[in-house]
Parts: sequence; structure tokens; C-alpha cells
Amino acid sequence: MAMAAQRWADELAAWEIPKEILDAAPESPWGFPPALFAREAAARAASRGAAGPSRHRAAEALGEEGSVLDVGSGGGAASLALVPPAGLLVAVDQSEELLQSFSDAAARRGVDHREVQGTWPEVATEVEAADVVVCHHVLYNVADLVPFIQELTDHALRRVVVELTLRHPQVRLNHLWQELHGIERPIGPTAWDAQAVLLEAGLDVRAEEWERPSMWTGVDRGEWVTFVRRRLCVGPERDPEIDALLGSDHEDPLRRAVTLWWDREA
Repeated sequence: MAMAAQRWADELAAWEIPKEILDAAPESPWGFPPALFAREAAARAASRGAAGPSRHRAAEALGEEGSVLDVGSGGGAASLALVPPAGLLVAVDQSEELLQSFSDAAARRGVDHREVQGTWPEVATEVEAADVVVCHHVLYNVADLVPFIQELTDHALRRVVVELTLRHPQVRLNHLWQELHGIERPIGPTAWDAQAVLLEAGLDVRAEEWERPSMWTGVDRGEWVTFVRRRLCVGPERDPEIDALLGSDHEDPLRRAVTLWWDREA
């Protein structure tokens, strides 16, 4: 494995939750509330012009009635914001529930759509190429980044647009892990480490850093505390402690993000 790719994989591996903590967790720490993704998708679709460089870079390569492949679609925030000009949306996600949410939202917007359930790149052979491929907030879950990105590139007729937070999204909870479990958590990798992997793989990647609205903006604080509690592998009896430790973090409406994009070579 090349140097940047190995460093990326090693830094993600450091995020593994210690077995004794995971075994004692009252519920799975993984995943997001489906309703949160649905709200995010609706907000991004409604604010098309203010969606930042990720939407802009995708839309400028799309053309009228173009097709979009949304990998790790969630509720469809990345692709629904492209309607119009997009005329066809194809969503790939592991969650049947999230794909149904995407399907319902696409139908309401009157755009042709198709859903493929599964993990990328394992289901890549089931998906046709699209004019533009978008992949938002997925890369921090992908240790073996090069084959994942290669399949994104192979499925783009014109451009790939990837969005991720500047820093690993769980970094903001590191102080809670220290307080509740007495362990230190990693601080890497970052979006710039992802870019380094892509450049090392020979892609002509361009990057834009910006501020995006937090998906938790406007969400009840209790829902945020519940989510954090799950991530921390503890029960509801720790909610008051978690609430106090979070402070005003939930009230910050903006997060630093990076858009990475590259064109498919002719």
C-alpha cells in the first residue's frame, strides 16, 4: 500500500473502540437517526444555491437532465440538491430505511430515481456510470480508500465530487471519552490526508475549504445528547453528565468542510 494510503488506514484503525467498552455498550454505537438524514436532505435541497462548493462543482459539470450517482446517499442530501438540473438520481446505501427515505423525497421532487442497497464498492458492478458521482461524508468510514475512490472515478462520465468534514467528525467528542472512560482518542486523519491519498493515486484533485451548516442545527438538544450517548457506549443514566460536558457545542451552526473534486479523463 502506498504511503499516504497506509497512513490513512492506520489513522482510521486507531478509532476502533476498545473491546471491553464495546462489549459493555447497552446498544450499538453505530449509525445515525434516519429522521436526521431526511431533515438534512430536505434542508440541502431547499437551499440549493447556498449549498456551497460541493453543489456548485457538481452542477457545473452536470448539464440539463444529467444523471447523478450518489454513493453513501443517506437521505439524499448530496443529490437532491442537484434537482434541477439533474434528471436522474441513483442512490447507493447500506440502509433500506434510508433508501426508502431517499425514494420518497425524490418522488416528491418529481425526478427519476433508482436505489441500490449495498456497500460500495462491492455493489459497483450493479450500477451504471453517471454524468456526475457525488459522495458526501463517507470517506472517514473507508479504510481502504484507493479501490473505493477508483470505483467512484470509473463510474463518473464527467466528474466526481466528494465532501467531508475538515477533521474526523468524532474528534469533537474526544474530551467526553476522556471524562467518561479515561481514554484518549485519535485526532486524525483529516480531509487533507484524504486528498493526499487521491493525489498519490494519480488523480488531479482540487480542493475547497468552506463552512457548512451542521446537520444538527435546529435539532432538539435531547436528541443530540442521546446520539452522543450511543457513540460513547453508555446508558441514559449518563445523559446529565454528557449534557454538561457538551456545553454549547450543539449550538454551533457551522462546521468546517472540504470539497474534493476531479474530472474524469477523456
